[in-house]
Amino acid sequence: MKLKFFLLLIMSLVLVKVQAASGKTGEDVLGLIPRPLSVITGHGTFTFTPKTRIIVENEEQMQSVPFFTELFHHAAGWEPKVVIGGSPVAGDVVFRTDQSLDKEAYTLEVTPSRIEIRASEPVGFFYALQTVRQLLPVQIEQNKLNSIVGWKVPVVRIKDKPRFGWRGYMLDVSRHFFPKQEVEKMIDMLAMHKMNVFHWHLVDDNGWRIEIKKYPKLTEVGAWRVNHENMSWSARPAQKPGEKATYGGFYTQEDIREVVAYAKARFINIVPEIEMPAHSVAALTPYPQFSCTGGPFTVATGGIWPNINIYCAGNDSTFTFLEDVLSEVMDLFPSQYIHIGGDEATKTNWVACPKCQARIKAEGLQNTEQLQSYFIHRIEKFVNSKGRTLIGWDEILQGGLAPRATVMSWRGFDGGIAAARQGHDVVMTPTDNCYFDYYQGPQDQEPLAIGGYLPLKKVYDFEPVPKALNADEAKHILGGQANLWSEFVPTSQHLEYMTFPRLSAIAEDLWSSSDRKDWTSFTHRMNLQYSRYQHHGVNYSKSAFNIQMNPSFDVTTKKIVVTMTNDVNAPIYYTTDGSNPKVSSQSASSIQKVELTRSETIKAASASNGKIIGKVTSRYFPFHKAVAKMVSYKTPYDPKYTGGGNYGLVNAVRGSKNYADGEWQGWEGIDAEVTIDLETMQMISKLTLGTLQDAGQLIFLPKSVAFSISVDGVDFKPVGTVENHIAPKLVEQGVKDYGVKFTSQKARFVKAQVKNIGTVPGSDSKAWIFLDEFMVE
Repeated sequence: MKLKFFLLLIMSLVLVKVQAASGKTGEDVLGLIPRPLSVITGHGTFTFTPKTRIIVENEEQMQSVPFFTELFHHAAGWEPKVVIGGSPVAGDVVFRTDQSLDKEAYTLEVTPSRIEIRASEPVGFFYALQTVRQLLPVQIEQNKLNSIVGWKVPVVRIKDKPRFGWRGYMLDVSRHFFPKQEVEKMIDMLAMHKMNVFHWHLVDDNGWRIEIKKYPKLTEVGAWRVNHENMSWSARPAQKPGEKATYGGFYTQEDIREVVAYAKARFINIVPEIEMPAHSVAALTPYPQFSCTGGPFTVATGGIWPNINIYCAGNDSTFTFLEDVLSEVMDLFPSQYIHIGGDEATKTNWVACPKCQARIKAEGLQNTEQLQSYFIHRIEKFVNSKGRTLIGWDEILQGGLAPRATVMSWRGFDGGIAAARQGHDVVMTPTDNCYFDYYQGPQDQEPLAIGGYLPLKKVYDFEPVPKALNADEAKHILGGQANLWSEFVPTSQHLEYMTFPRLSAIAEDLWSSSDRKDWTSFTHRMNLQYSRYQHHGVNYSKSAFNIQMNPSFDVTTKKIVVTMTNDVNAPIYYTTDGSNPKVSSQSASSIQKVELTRSETIKAASASNGKIIGKVTSRYFPFHKAVAKMVSYKTPYDPKYTGGGNYGLVNAVRGSKNYADGEWQGWEGIDAEVTIDLETMQMISKLTLGTLQDAGQLIFLPKSVAFSISVDGVDFKPVGTVENHIAPKLVEQGVKDYGVKFTSQKARFVKAQVKNIGTVPGSDSKAWIFLDEFMVE
């Protein structure tokens, strides 16, 4: 047997050498996600047939099998038979207990005659079968019969175990409700990726989604809001008297039990989150007596900020209510961890509340920060009394961390570092690497998102253990988690688009050892993963293949060099004649450069396996009469948003919907006035100025733009004013051109006077105006 495997090893090394010449290794061809700890490929295959048996040692091991055998039921029309004990024969899959292996670890050996799996616990056998699943033809993922495919698995030897014990994914079902079936589909996909925690964000200001028997109004009232889905999230008005709340939904306790059991069968722990003391308006609407002011409140129809209406920390009945709620929650969820939120609590009402102030005095507290700590400590004591562990967002550090609490660090790594140094366990989930509600491609090519930019590569670069921690402190990092907040994710299709393929990247971050991570290998292995998504009917994003165009403008030569790339180093094809790019017989580089000296539109796309994949990116570069001319400013632009300097408005490069793309010049709370010297007299008939709205970043369209022209730069003649009649917060995000046409006239100077709305509607914050290209024609 040893000689046979040695020969297989020699052959596999030859195979690896050949594949390396093409840029792919034997592992890459297998397409395993996440990447195992050790893989040795061999020669030959094992074939699953209707006669194949899975031989387990006991009843406990049998729970590892159904999720795997169901695949054959749907795709092959038969299932391997599962038996306890017996003598293996050729064609069997055999389980062997190996107590030397860690809880989730396994070894897998595939030979032409047998598959042998070793693990110490059922979860290890389960993960081994998920690896076998990926070794099978991708058609195993189909939900329809396929009689043509031979269900073969390549000969291979794998040793594997996860790097972290917490490999999580959070879904927010408050902002938008997702039905039980979609939640279960997501759990299936998490299991395929060897993820083991599903964090269920069940309540927030926009909806209470879990039935609580003792407080039925939480779902009768708190689960529903007025339907303003046709409006921008941040512009939605509050419910008015007489308006019916019809948008929402909730899970019954029977639904919850079913989903918990469904996840358990896939070795996934569900961590429920009941937000407190903030993000609680959906609960305070039916039960305003637990607030500081007594209401009245309505379930939020969209975004609210700041979170002023929070639970009253000075009222003992508040804690009775929350303990009652948590008791029912803990009866439904066996999870060791109970998430209580703790984030973004604005304490304005606590400052004004006599009960809260009395609590501060009675407890010898110094301020409302310490009152929040008191609140969390008190809740933790109750959670601990039930044998559970409290976990919360990193704001629970404020005023002093509860004695046994675990911290989920989202505002970067600092909160997690502080908690680990205090001896507390930490789950790392920083926004920059883990927030799946962020854009994953160029904003012009993506559906509306909350903001930010988190492409696939940046997810893959996530390292949960900060270098600032020493070895003992690093032991407190339990792992990491992806979070999908759903303000801008209203449908199941959109949910899948935002989650995949980024889930594959974070799965590898959290499972694979750091020295086994390799971006190039990952992109090769993802080709099979995309096929698996397709067979599951998953609406995955192809944004990693989308083209990023990075223009560079030379003021002296008045040339633009556009460099085109994608995140996965795929071949790029482009045109400048207006047609869509096509794959030709000629090879294409993964980096393309185009030099422009006149107005042109570049269209570009990536290719994979000889086909165009992803979206066709189209970008127009307008060479106009003001290109590279001198611009003067009455009030300078803000140093944080320079658009590349004084030529930023005249470089023939348009700004995108991404406020941070480097093309926008910004003014905070003030008007802008810009003048261009065309150097010589020109015939002019059209002036256009690009502007941006991004309400989430406090950037709003100008109130108006007044255009004028001049012969001498002293006396200016108005040629038109464009007013903005759109309500400031009606549009969440977008680019808008303000322009005027007029009878052709001679002029050397052009001017735009841009009126800022001043302050953000409903706030005393200063509003920004952002400008990009001032086009003269």
